[in-house]
Amino acid sequence: MCSIIGYCGPVPDMTAFESGFARTKSRGPDDSRVIRTGEGLLGFHRLSIMGLTPSGMQPFTLNGCSAVCNGELYGFRAMRQDLIQKGYTFKSDSDCELILPLYFEYGTDMFRKLDAEFACVIYDGRTGSYIAARDPIGIRPLYYGFDKTGTPVFASEAKNLVGLCQEILPFPPGHYFKDGQFFRYDRIDRPDGVCHDGLETACREIRKKLIAGVEKRLVSDARVGFLLSGGLDSSLVCAIAARKLGHPIRTFAIGMSGDAIDLKYARQVADYIGADHTEVYMTPDEVLSSLETVAELLGTYDITTIRASMGMYLVCKAIHERTDIRVLLTGEISDELFGYKYTDFAPDAAAFQAEAEKRIRELHMYDVLRADRCISVNSLEARVPFGDLDFVRYVMRLDPGMKMNTYGKGKYLLRHAFEGLGYLPDSILWREKAAFSDAVGHSMVDDLKAYAESLYTDSEFESRRLQYAHATPFTKESLLYRELFEKYYPGQSGMITDFWMPNRTWKGCDVQDPSARVLSNYGDSGK
Repeated sequence: MCSIIGYCGPVPDMTAFESGFARTKSRGPDDSRVIRTGEGLLGFHRLSIMGLTPSGMQPFTLNGCSAVCNGELYGFRAMRQDLIQKGYTFKSDSDCELILPLYFEYGTDMFRKLDAEFACVIYDGRTGSYIAARDPIGIRPLYYGFDKTGTPVFASEAKNLVGLCQEILPFPPGHYFKDGQFFRYDRIDRPDGVCHDGLETACREIRKKLIAGVEKRLVSDARVGFLLSGGLDSSLVCAIAARKLGHPIRTFAIGMSGDAIDLKYARQVADYIGADHTEVYMTPDEVLSSLETVAELLGTYDITTIRASMGMYLVCKAIHERTDIRVLLTGEISDELFGYKYTDFAPDAAAFQAEAEKRIRELHMYDVLRADRCISVNSLEARVPFGDLDFVRYVMRLDPGMKMNTYGKGKYLLRHAFEGLGYLPDSILWREKAAFSDAVGHSMVDDLKAYAESLYTDSEFESRRLQYAHATPFTKESLLYRELFEKYYPGQSGMITDFWMPNRTWKGCDVQDPSARVLSNYGDSGK
C-alpha cells in the first residue's frame, strides 16, 4: 500500500497538514515526499511494490502537471508500450508512472479504461485544476473533505483529514472529482443487462475469469504471500496461485488456540497444494488489548467489521514482523457476489439481486475497508482477486435466479466451476462456510461481548446509546465500538452508512447480531 494526500489550494496550517499526513506513514514506510502544486500540495508515502528503485518515487511530474496514485494498474506493460509508441518516455518500472501520460492522452476518460484498483489525485498545471478519482469498487481507499476556507482535501484515510476538515466522507467509488463536482464514470454495482448463460457456460466463465484475476495479481517486484482461512474463497485463490506459480507459495492462517474452526482446514489446504504454511495463534488477552488499536486504525464502529478485523490485524502484524513479504492476496468480495448464509432467505431473484447490488455498492465501507486497513497498517499491500473488474461485471450480470441457493449448497456456481479439476479436495470445495469472526474461534466473539457487558449497566447502556442519533448502538458491544470510534473520529459517523446487518425485512433475518451464527440455517457451518 501507499498513502496519498492532495491539498487543492493554500494550506493555512502546515503543522496540521504534516501531522495529519504522518498518521498513515505505515502505509508507505519506504520514502515520503511532499511537493508544491500551484497553491496546493501533493504528498506521498511509498511502499515499494512495482519498480523498487528510487526512480519510482512519487509524486510524478510531467509537462507542468503532477500526480500521486495508490494503486495497481494491471496490464500496465502493454499500456506503456503503446504510450512509448506515442512518444512518451519513462524513468521507472512503476505502473503508476503511466497516470500522467494516460491523462494527457485521454483526459478523464482514462478512468474507465483502467483495469486497476486505484485512488489518485492529479494536478493539471495547464489549467490549475485538481482531479481526484477512485476505482469502481473502492478497493483502494480515498476520503475527502473541505477545510474552513472551502478548499477540497483528499487523502488515503480519514485519519489524515481529522483536524483539517470539519466533515470527512468516503470518496464515492467509480467517480472522479473535477472543478468542484463529482462525476460517475462507472457503476459496477448496476449491471447493464442480464446474462442468460447456461449453468456449464457460466461456471466455465467464472473459472476462467477468476483464474485470470488471480494470475494478474501475482505480478510484483516485491514478495507475495497469501491469507488462507481454510474457507472456499481464500482456498481457491491459493490453489490457483500455487498451480500457476509451480512452486510452494507462502500461506498464513490465524486462530484462537482453543477453538479455531478453520486452522485445521487451512492446514489441509496448505498440505494439499504444497504450501509453505504458517499458523499464528492469538489469545483472549491479545484480542482485548488490541481492540482500541483496531478500532482506531479501521475508522469504523461496525460490529462485524471490527470482529473480523481482530484476527486479520494480528496475522498481518505477525507477517510484517516475521517475514519480508510485502503483498498479500485475500479472498474478500466473493460473499457479496455469490451470497452469504442470510441471502438464502431472499424471497425471490429480484430481491437477491438488489441485495447484491447494495452490498457491492457499500463494500468500500465494510469488508474492503477491513482488508485494506488491517493489511496496510502493517506496511503490506492487499490484492483482491474476487474484486477483478471483469470477474465482478460478469457475475453481477448473471441471472440472479441462477445465483440463488436453490441447489442445497451456497455459492454453488463457484464450487461447481472448480469441481473435478483437482484444485481443492472435495472436503474443502463443498464445506459450508463459517463466519470469519467465528472461524478464528467462537470464543473470540464471546470474549468481546463479555467485555462489553462488563463496561455498562443496563441503565448506562440505555442513556449512553441514545446520544447517537445516527447508527444508534443497539447492543453493549456496538456501544463500545461507537465510543471508541468517537474518540478518534468525533462527529464523523456518516463515513459509515450504518451497521452491517442481514436484511431485516426478510423472514428469518430480523436478528440482533450480524454473525451468521445466529441464523437458523447456519447448521454445521461452524464445525
